[in-house]
Amino acid sequence: MGRKLKLRGALRVYLLWPVILTILLLCMNLSIYALDRKAGYVMTGFTLFYFLIAMLIYFAKRNKIAAELVRYAMDYGQVQKRLLKELNLPYAILDIDGRMQWGNDEFMDIIHEKKAARRSITNIIPEITKDVLPKKENDEEVHVTLNDRHYRILLRKVVAPDFEEDINWNFSNEEEIWNDRNALIAMYLYDETEIISLMKENKEQKLVTGLLYIDNYEEALESIDEVRRSLLTALVDRKINKYMQTIDAIIKKLEKDKYIFVFQQKYLPYLQNTKFSVLEEVRNVNIGNEMSVTISIGLGVNADTYISGYEYARAAIDLALGRGGDQAVVKDREKISYYGGKSIQVEKSTRVKARVKAHAFREFLESKDKIVIMGHKNGDVDSLGSAIGVYRIAKFFNKKAHIVINEVTSSLRPLMNKFVNSPDYEEDMFLKNDQAKEVVDGNTLLVIVDVNRPSYLECSELIDYVKTIVIFDHHRQTNEAIDSAVLSYIETYASSTSEMIAEIMQYIGGNLRLKPLEADALYAGIMIDTNNFLTKTGVRTFEAAAFLRRSGADVARVRKYFRSDMTELKIKADAISSTEIYLHHFAISVCKSSEVDSPMILGAQVANELINITDVKAAFVLTDYNNKIYISARSIDEVNVQIIMEKLGGGGHLSVAGCQLENTSIDDAINKLKTTLHTMREEGEL
Repeated sequence: MGRKLKLRGALRVYLLWPVILTILLLCMNLSIYALDRKAGYVMTGFTLFYFLIAMLIYFAKRNKIAAELVRYAMDYGQVQKRLLKELNLPYAILDIDGRMQWGNDEFMDIIHEKKAARRSITNIIPEITKDVLPKKENDEEVHVTLNDRHYRILLRKVVAPDFEEDINWNFSNEEEIWNDRNALIAMYLYDETEIISLMKENKEQKLVTGLLYIDNYEEALESIDEVRRSLLTALVDRKINKYMQTIDAIIKKLEKDKYIFVFQQKYLPYLQNTKFSVLEEVRNVNIGNEMSVTISIGLGVNADTYISGYEYARAAIDLALGRGGDQAVVKDREKISYYGGKSIQVEKSTRVKARVKAHAFREFLESKDKIVIMGHKNGDVDSLGSAIGVYRIAKFFNKKAHIVINEVTSSLRPLMNKFVNSPDYEEDMFLKNDQAKEVVDGNTLLVIVDVNRPSYLECSELIDYVKTIVIFDHHRQTNEAIDSAVLSYIETYASSTSEMIAEIMQYIGGNLRLKPLEADALYAGIMIDTNNFLTKTGVRTFEAAAFLRRSGADVARVRKYFRSDMTELKIKADAISSTEIYLHHFAISVCKSSEVDSPMILGAQVANELINITDVKAAFVLTDYNNKIYISARSIDEVNVQIIMEKLGGGGHLSVAGCQLENTSIDDAINKLKTTLHTMREEGEL
C-alpha cells in the first residue's frame, strides 16, 4: 500500500494509557501547588520526566507491537482458514452471477465437479438460478436433493465496505451498495435428510379415522331369499375385514351396516392409488341377490386432534351418502377428494324420510310470516316447477310467498306467463334480486330448490340476510355447501326436485290441493328432467306423476309449453350434424347461442339426442353464452358423466351432469374436455 501500518481503535487507546495518566498527574500537580509551591515544583519535574519516558517507550515499541500483531493475525487467519476449510458444514462462496469462487472440503465432497461449479452453480444445483440468488440483504432459502440427501441451502449476500480504510466508496445510496459487482454470496448447506425422514415417519404413523357404511343393507337383503341372507351378510363382512387387514387397520362394527376403523396414514396413498378397490370387491359379491351391495367410506386426514379427525370422517361419510353412495370421500382439512361413485343410485322404496322431512318443513313454515323461494341461476323448468310447488304449500298455510327469478328464458316464458297473467296469483309472486333483498327480514323462511351450491344460487346474498334456510334438491353434493341450512333434504336418487316436492305435498298434512296450472308446472319439471320419463325414473317418479295427474295436470297442455320453433330446430340439427366422435364412444358438439333465448336448454336437448346414437356412451354439448362456456353431459348407464364434469369444476348425476367454464373459448374448452377424457381413460376411471 506504500504506507506504514497504523494502529487504530481500542489497541491504540490502550497503548496511549501512559499519556492519559500524565493528565491525571498534572491534575495532582495543580492540587499540590495549591498546598505548597515548592512541593509543586518538585512534582512538576517528576511529571515531565514520566511523560518523556512514556512517549519514548510508546514510539520505540509501537512498530514492534504492530509487527507482532500482524504476525499474530496471520497465524490466526491461517487457523481460521483451516477451520473454515475443514468445517463440518458445507460452505461455499459465489460471485454475484452465481459462479463458485471457493468451497470448503465438505462442499467439494458433495458436488465433485468443481469446474462445472466455477462456470455456474446452476450446473450442479439446478434449483439455484439467477432469480433465486439474493439481490439485497434478505437471505434466500432453497430446498434441494443431492446424492440422495436433502439439503436446505441458505444464500446470503455479503457486502463489506470497510475491509480497507482508504477504499473509496462512492455509492450515493444503499441500493448501489447491494448492487455492487464486487459483492459476494455465501452459501451454506444444511443437511435435513434425517429431519425430513423423521417428519415423514411421524406423518405416516398418524392415525386416520374412517367410517364405512353399507348403503343399501335392507334393500339388498330383501332382494334375496331368507335362507341366504346370513351368507350374504357374512361374505360382505369378510370382504371388508380382509381388505382392512391389508392396511393393518383396526375395524369395529358399530351397527349391522356401520363400521369404524383406524389405520396409519402411510397406507393412505395405497388406498388412493387403488381407488379404494374394496368398493368394487363388495359390489361384486353375488350369491343370487338381484341388487348389488354398495358401501360408502369417509376418511378424516391430517386433523389436529383425534376428535377433529372423527368429525372430518363424519363430514366425509355424510358427503359420500349425499352424493349417492358407492364411493369414498377423503377430507384432508379443507381439501376433499372423491373416489368411486360409478354405480347408479338405487331408489329407496320407503317414504319414511319424505314424511319426516315434510313434517319438519311444516314446523319451520308455520313459525315464519314470509316465505321466499329461490332456485339456481338461468332457471330451468324443474327449478320453476318445484318453486311453484313450495309456493302452493306456503299459500295453503296462509303465508306470504315470493319466488326469486331474474332472467326468464324462452323455455320458461310460456309456462311463467300463465302465472303472471292469471288473476289467481298476486302481482309480487315473482321478484328480482333487488326486490327480494328488500322483502326478507329476520322472520323470513328461505327455501332453496333444485340447487345446493351457494355459487349457483339465483341471489346468493339472500343466505346472509335470513336465519332459517331449507334446501330441497336432487343433485349430488360437492365440497361447496350451504352450511347454515336448518333443514336439508337432498336425495340423489330422485329424478327431479319437482318429484320431491310432489311427495312433500302428500305428507305435509291438511288435505292440500293443487290448482291444474300448478300441477302442470310440477309435471313439466319431472318430464323435462327425465327426458320424457326415459332417464332416472323409478317407481316413485311415476307415483308422483300420477299424483299430479290426479291434481289436474294435462299432458297435452304441458307438451304445448315446450314446443320448439323452426330456429331452434335448425340449430339442433346443425349441432347434431357437426358432432365429433372422440375416442370412439364420446360425442362432442357445439350448440350455437346467438339466435335463441335459452341455449343451455337447447344444448341439453341436443345431448339427449346424441346418446341415442349406437356406440355413443356419453355426449357433451358446449354452448357459449354470457361469456361462459356451458357443457351439458349425458349418458345412459355406461359412463358416469358426473365424475367427468367434477374434474372440470361442475357436477350433477351419473347420467345427467354439466359444468361452467369461465375465461375460456370454445376451442380451449373442447381441448380441456378431451384431455380430461383421455386422462381418465388412461387411469381407468371411465
